[in-house]
Amino acid sequence: MIKTQNKLNLSEITNIGKNWDKHRANAELISNYYATADDHEFNNYAWRIKICSEFLEFQLSPEEAGQILKLKLLHTRFCRVRHCPVCQWRRSLMWKAKAYKILPQVVTDYPKYRWLFVTLTVKNCQISELRKTLDGMNKAFKRLTELQVWPAKGWIKSLEVTKGRDGVSAHPHLHILAMVQPSYFSHGYLSQVKWATLWQQCLRIDYEPVVHISAIAKQHDPTRLIPEILKYQVKEADLIADREWFLELTRQLHKTRAIAVGGVLRHYMRELEENNQDLIDCGEEMNEANQGTVFFRWDHKSHKYKIEG
Repeated sequence: MIKTQNKLNLSEITNIGKNWDKHRANAELISNYYATADDHEFNNYAWRIKICSEFLEFQLSPEEAGQILKLKLLHTRFCRVRHCPVCQWRRSLMWKAKAYKILPQVVTDYPKYRWLFVTLTVKNCQISELRKTLDGMNKAFKRLTELQVWPAKGWIKSLEVTKGRDGVSAHPHLHILAMVQPSYFSHGYLSQVKWATLWQQCLRIDYEPVVHISAIAKQHDPTRLIPEILKYQVKEADLIADREWFLELTRQLHKTRAIAVGGVLRHYMRELEENNQDLIDCGEEMNEANQGTVFFRWDHKSHKYKIEG
C-alpha cells in the first residue's frame, strides 16, 4: 500500500484518471435524474449508480515514460445500470477489447473477403416513439438480410441513438460492419442508391432514408472501424443534457439490444451480445507483474478520485 501525506488525485497519477473522473461525475448527474423520478424502478437505479465505483483498487506496475505509475484495475463495484456513464464506458471498452482480439482471426480465416461499413438511418422520431421505431428498424434489417441480394457473409450491427437538434426528438441509426465475398465488387455490387432503395422497401416507408456505404480498402485492416461500431449506444453528452428526455430514453430502450452479430461472425463474436460482461478486464490497462495495490475513493466535493491510505 502506498502512503502519502498529500491526497493525490488519480488524474495526477495516470491519464486514465481523467476518464474515471469525467464518467463518475456524470454518473452522479444520472443518479440524481433517477432519484427525482416517480418510477420506483428508477429510484433503484439511482441508488445503484450512487454507489457504483466509489472505490477503485488498482494493481501497481512498473513506471513508464510520461506517467508516475502504470495502473491496472483489480476491483471495484459496478452497478451495471444500462445508462450509468461509468458502466457504459467500461462496457464499450470490453466490446472493443474482445473485437480487437477476435477480428484478426476472422481476417486470417477469410483473407480474401472484403469489408463494408454501412450506416442505415430513418427520420427522427419523438422520444416517446423510439421503441416503436426501433422495432420497425430491426424488422426491416431482418428483411434486408433475407433478400437474395444481401451480400454479407457475416456482420456486426450496433444501435446508436442521438438527441435530435430540436432537443426533444431522437435519431436512431444502425452501424453495420459487413464482411462480403471477394466477388462483391465485380458481381452483385450494390450502389449507395440501391442500398437506399432496398432499405426503404424493407422499412416500408414512403420516403427515401439516408444511407451511407463505404468500402474498406484491401490494404486496410477492418479493426480500424471497431471504435465506430462498438462505441456508446447513447453519447454521454446526450444522456446528461435533459432529464425528461433521458428518463423517457430509459423507458424506451429497456430490454432492447445494443449489439447483434450475424452470419459466420456469430461463431467468433457471440460474446458481444451477452448482457453480463466482465467490466474489469478491459483493454486500456496492460497486465503487468503485481507490485502491490493502491486504492482510490470518489470525492463528491472535488469530483475527483483521491488516493486512500
